[in-house]
Parts: sequence; structure tokens; C-alpha cells
Amino acid sequence: MVRTYGELYRQVRHALEEEEGENAAFAARELLQFVTGRDQATLMAMQGLFAPEEVAERYLELAERMLAGEPLAYILGQWSFYGLNLTVSPDVLIPRDDTMAVVDLVLERREHLPATPRILDLCTGSGCIGLALASQIKGARVTLADLSPAALKIAKKNTVDLRLTARVSCLTADATKPASRFLGQFDVVISNPPYVTRQEMEALPRSVKNFEPAMALFGGEDGLDFYRAIARNFTAAIKPGGYLALEFGQGQEDAVCWILEAWDYEILKLQQDAGGITRAVLAQKKERD
Repeated sequence: MVRTYGELYRQVRHALEEEEGENAAFAARELLQFVTGRDQATLMAMQGLFAPEEVAERYLELAERMLAGEPLAYILGQWSFYGLNLTVSPDVLIPRDDTMAVVDLVLERREHLPATPRILDLCTGSGCIGLALASQIKGARVTLADLSPAALKIAKKNTVDLRLTARVSCLTADATKPASRFLGQFDVVISNPPYVTRQEMEALPRSVKNFEPAMALFGGEDGLDFYRAIARNFTAAIKPGGYLALEFGQGQEDAVCWILEAWDYEILKLQQDAGGITRAVLAQKKERD
């Protein structure tokens, strides 16, 4: 059946409404741009033109994948975070706007950092947090660390694509094990660690539960295993007076702050995300004589 681009778009938008809700129009546009290689303005001008059958088939095929729960970001193979275009795959979490809160906390503190601060992005995944900081703090030397070889491969690709290899390096590190001494000490350690509880894992949307890496989601029975581990294992990797910035799940702020205070950190600020949910904390390692 021969259809115009406009008819195809409206068909897919309507089909996606139940799965995507108010995001259906955005998803339908993104998929059509991806399939055709045309920008939105060009496609608007092409609405009345008939689409080649192979384009229509490919477009509808990708829509079916979304209807089966596959996230748009994995279909496109890329996603935007803090103005950066990043490669993503099912080996890494999809960067979310929520995570901008933890980046903002560090950027607000940049005047208190050295001219060339050392920053460690632990449990880096796609590298989105560390790469955002490297792009915003021009003198920063950033280390992206993850236990997953597949995730590190994505982080390295993003580093290369963004032309940040002169200041950004990638290495294997396990947040649940003591930090290697060869790492030295950092001015900032920042992380969006796994924080989903066992009970919450069962209730995750299928687009998350069936497609995003469980390794990057599950934070133990209470969701706090990685906060305890990072405080225990990486406090020694932070310079006295240095900073630890962490993202956490909804309602976890009191427990996370308690863990950090028990390890002799001063809580400087809690940050909300765009939805008004308290999402991140900035803490300072106390200086001792």
C-alpha cells in the first residue's frame, strides 16, 4: 500500500500513543527522521509526497519494536544528554534528564575546584556524567570507570566521538572493591550507581526491565549496597576537602546522607531534578590534621 509521509507519520503516532502517551508524536518524528535521514523541517515539506515502499516497511518495523517495549534510544543507537550526542546500546543505561541533577551539583562547585581538577565517574556506563563534566570544565581530567567491558567500550567510543581523548581516559574498576592505589586521589568522585531495590526491580516498566542492563540497575535488597560500597572503598581515593556527588532513587536521600555522614562527609547540598524529586547529593570529605 502506497502512503504519503504524512499518512505514515500519523499512523505510527497513533499506534504509539498507548505505549508512549504524550511522547508518541516525538517518537514517531524521531523514527521517521532516522529511517529517512531527513531533518524535521524537510519532512514537514515532504508530508504530501509518497514514501518508497522500503522506507514505509522499515518505519513500521521500527514502530513495532517500540510497541514491543524496546526503548527509542536503543533503536536509534544514540541519545542526547547535557547537549552531547552519545552512542547508547543495551549494554548501558539510557542517559536520563534526572541525572543532570548530579552534574549540576558539581558544576555549581567548579569555582572551588583546582584549575585542572581530577574527576572520577564511577559506574560510568555510557560515560554521560563524566563526559558532560569534561565538556563543561575545560581543564578537567576525567576518568570513566566501570566493571562492564561492554559498557567501557561504549564510553570509549563516546570519548573519541566527542574528541575528548586528551583529557578523558577509561578503565576497569569495581565499586564494590577497594580502589586501586594506582588511581591516586581525585578532587571529585561522581556516580549514578545502581539503586533499584529487589521489590522495585519486579515493578519496573518493561522497556527498562526487559531491555536495560540489570547490572546497572539492581542496588541490593534496599537499593543502598553501592552507596555503602563507594563510601567504604573510594573515600580513600578522594583528596581531603574533595567532593563526592551521587545520584539516588526517589526517597533514598536520608539513607544516603546517613551513610556519607557515617564516613565523615559533610553534606553540602541536596539537588532536585526537573520533576521536583530530590535526586542527588553533594558531600565534602572533611579535612583532618
